[in-house]
Amino acid sequence: MDYINILFDLDGTLTNPYKGITNSVKYALKKFDIIENNNERLKMFIGPPLEKSFMEYYDFDKNTVQKVIKYYREYFSEKGIYENILYEGIKNVLKKLNNRNKNCIIATSKPETFAIKIVQYFQIEQYFKHITGSNMEGTFIEKEDIIKHILEKYKLKKEITIMVGDRKYDIIGANKNRIDSVGVLYGYGTREELQQEKPTYLCNSVQELLQYF
Repeated sequence: MDYINILFDLDGTLTNPYKGITNSVKYALKKFDIIENNNERLKMFIGPPLEKSFMEYYDFDKNTVQKVIKYYREYFSEKGIYENILYEGIKNVLKKLNNRNKNCIIATSKPETFAIKIVQYFQIEQYFKHITGSNMEGTFIEKEDIIKHILEKYKLKKEITIMVGDRKYDIIGANKNRIDSVGVLYGYGTREELQQEKPTYLCNSVQELLQYF
């Protein structure tokens, strides 16, 4: 399939945000007297919407979770956003895709304002036609909705559009919008997690991405 529109997840797909996200989560939890020293446990926060993770893993209710997220963003906006690493080879992949006249678009559950800052920080904004993320109010956070919004706003043909991401939420969002998907195994989703949602392709490395486009 000759894909023209390539939707990229951000965390775990383009960048490795492990340190920034885990530090932000620990900062927020500490405000509620929860001390979490196991960073590996906090890897589960990379990918899904924050609200879901805090409620599922630390039993915060609907009202309290917004306060937790506020503290999370307090740290993230100042420090965590820059405690991040661009995956080796990603810039080269994006450059080659642009040379092939592909439309690269970011589709992330991270607030759009943060996504833009991260892309600018790594100096890769010139490779993307559009950057779409969630809002700060928590009403537009599901990957399914974000993909749908992109498809409709930019009038993209589904048959030449594909979603690239490292977690099941990316694949579920693609499947619900009836577009193809690539599950990347160098991020934070396991092979089992991704295979369960039946991505169109599974990719082992950054360098391997180019063979699908």
